[in-house]
Amino acid sequence: MQPEEIKALIEGHIPESHADVSFEGSHLIVTVVSSAFAGLSRLKKQQLVYAALGDKIADGTLHAVQMQTLTPEEAGQ
Repeated sequence: MQPEEIKALIEGHIPESHADVSFEGSHLIVTVVSSAFAGLSRLKKQQLVYAALGDKIADGTLHAVQMQTLTPEEAGQ
């Protein structure tokens, strides 16, 4: 799966989001910035991202996901 495809999955699932996606070996590294994260715990933010990727994680296409989830304010935007 290409980074652009993963980016599209995340941005299509999480409102007003911007995702940066890369691979380091077999590890997926994702940074997602969205105003939808406002007021949510770190766990809830991560659950939103996992929900976007759920099918790909379940079928083994993706694994070893490292993520950072930020509001625009946290990202300095």
